[in-house]
Amino acid sequence: MPAPDSGGGGGNANLKADVGPWHEAGNTAGELRTSTTTSLTDLDTANEGVGGGTAGFASSGALTEILGTWKARLTAVRDECGRLEGALKSTGRDFGERETATQRKIAAEAPAPARKEG
Repeated sequence: MPAPDSGGGGGNANLKADVGPWHEAGNTAGELRTSTTTSLTDLDTANEGVGGGTAGFASSGALTEILGTWKARLTAVRDECGRLEGALKSTGRDFGERETATQRKIAAEAPAPARKEG
């Protein structure tokens, strides 16, 4: 049974690293960050005055607790999307730069095409 490919070369000569999917994924993370920020604002707006309007009800404490946990979750999602946006775009740039450098190196090391005499 052959050993699994260790990633040390050989492989598919048509394999390319493309910036596009990484950049697109970064944009999607950025869009999610923006929509999550909007959701946090909407959550705060929707809950303005709830405490005063529910004073004396047993549900008042539960509403406050739920608001806090949802804000914490949304904040974590927002922050992670912000981190991912930069990381994904940076990775795409890195792959793109390596792809270009590899193409230049291959072109520089390729033998000159044979000339036909005649």
